[in-house]
Amino acid sequence: MKIAIIGLGGMGSWLAREMLATGHEIAAFDIRPHVEFPAGARRLEQLREIRQYRPDMLINAVTIHQTVPVFQKLSLFLPHDCMLVDITSIKDAPAAYYRGCKRPFASIHPMFGPVSASARTLSGESMIIINESCPAGKHFFHTFGSARGLHCREMSFEEHDHMMAHSLTLPFATSLAFAACMDGGEVPGTTFARHRELARTLLREDDDLLVEILFNRYSLDQIDSVCGRLRFLRQVIAAGDHGEAEGFIARLRENTGVTARSASGSSLPRNPAYRRPGYPGG
Repeated sequence: MKIAIIGLGGMGSWLAREMLATGHEIAAFDIRPHVEFPAGARRLEQLREIRQYRPDMLINAVTIHQTVPVFQKLSLFLPHDCMLVDITSIKDAPAAYYRGCKRPFASIHPMFGPVSASARTLSGESMIIINESCPAGKHFFHTFGSARGLHCREMSFEEHDHMMAHSLTLPFATSLAFAACMDGGEVPGTTFARHRELARTLLREDDDLLVEILFNRYSLDQIDSVCGRLRFLRQVIAAGDHGEAEGFIARLRENTGVTARSASGSSLPRNPAYRRPGYPGG
């Protein structure tokens, strides 16, 4: 298959290398003149060269705010049956574009990030394939993902963005808040070190990726939820209320599937306080 890839950031470069390795013909374009092109990929000096290349598939791997403008700019140069592909982490803008587009499309979200893709095996990682994608596109990316040990899951555009707010905005926000409270000094303790490493791993990712996750239109609901739990925890601490604290922790253990254990190793009884209606630990 002849595939054009626009944008050779971390994920675009990884896709180019992987698709070259499986025998596809790759042409790539990046606006940065000194970006490294994968060995074996044809370098496109200008976007209009895609007209002569006539790709079967166009993978748009630019940042989320550039994705639709790039599709619009390239529409005059592409064959009518060229499959459009986006890899954005938030899908509202591409979804709106596809609704008015007459070309076949596939929308995917590799959920491991370009840093992870370059650093280690992807076995057990996930890739979302939007179920409104054309049948050929879904088949292509199921095959591509499965060959690399990825868990491929289908969902709608709307379901995807709702899920991203919970699965990405929530941990992103808590890690960023932790990092914002660090003073840069050395702090002893295993728990602190683990949280610091989580924050460092997150902050090694590209700024555009972090920002597009945070700017999901459903993100504020998750931020409000976190703030509400923190306000409640602050009230409990200020009041020194052991019963409320134990009930809150019991609810958190249920959320995370943890069973409390006493010093002797036996399971502790659950505090029934967390079951009160409206209890904010859920």
